[in-house]
Amino acid sequence: MTLRYAYNTNGLTSHRLDDALTLLADCGYDGVALTLDVAHHDPFAADLAARTDRLARRLRALGLASVVETGARFLLDPRRKHHPTLVSPDGTDRVRRRDFLRTCVDVAAGLGSEAVSFWAGVPEPGADRHRCWRWLVDGVHDVVAYAQRRGVRCAFEPEPGMLVEDCDDWARLAAEVPGLTLALDTGHCLVAGRHEPAAAVQAFAGRLGACAIEDMPRGRHEHRAPGEGDLDFPAVLGALTQVGYGGLVSLELSRDAHRADTLVPAALAALRDAERAASSHASRPAVAAEVGA
Repeated sequence: MTLRYAYNTNGLTSHRLDDALTLLADCGYDGVALTLDVAHHDPFAADLAARTDRLARRLRALGLASVVETGARFLLDPRRKHHPTLVSPDGTDRVRRRDFLRTCVDVAAGLGSEAVSFWAGVPEPGADRHRCWRWLVDGVHDVVAYAQRRGVRCAFEPEPGMLVEDCDDWARLAAEVPGLTLALDTGHCLVAGRHEPAAAVQAFAGRLGACAIEDMPRGRHEHRAPGEGDLDFPAVLGALTQVGYGGLVSLELSRDAHRADTLVPAALAALRDAERAASSHASRPAVAAEVGA
């Protein structure tokens, strides 16, 4: 099988959305990871439903599938990055995040997206982590139930430094929220948790709802282009192929919007090269050692 690749619009913020989508289609991507934000399909601007209908038609015309991403930095609060979250101490703030995620589900339903991906948030200093966990479970329950009514898959992403920061944390959460799938960012496995990236693919293959890939230096949460970090791309892509993963594999390069014109095609070429390398290695016959030589 051939893997299907997408590019996250958080790495295309110097482009208008339609120009970004056209670039992805022209370069040969299979889809887009659409981060709803002030620059691209602002969920708080007027006529969201009508704009979503137009965007759905445009995606179909370009042959692009989609996943909806919810990690806009200052969309809900212009002064505090990623605030509020599902673990914010103020209940009104947590409701604001839930309502936003419900809106993202509505957009995903309108686009026919493969999944909506979201995360926990960072507990505030001194916060009781047990209470934060109960707030998180309640919020995720709410979002998943709403998404199920809309026919949308929820994929939850572990993020280094957040309350759910690795795959094992996700498994604990998923045990309390039926229907929750894993949004696996393979680069994050180099920063947090006990699973190596390819091993995480193998271990959680049956629960994958979304997948992202990028290079990353081991131990540092820095999204980098292929070849600029420590991720073993052939191993990860080979694992995704081996487990039969059919969803989009999204590149998330939010630091690189200034060079998207060259990075968008170059990154896809690097992924295809790594996929071919993985395929070649998998098909190579084992060589038996000579006995008695």
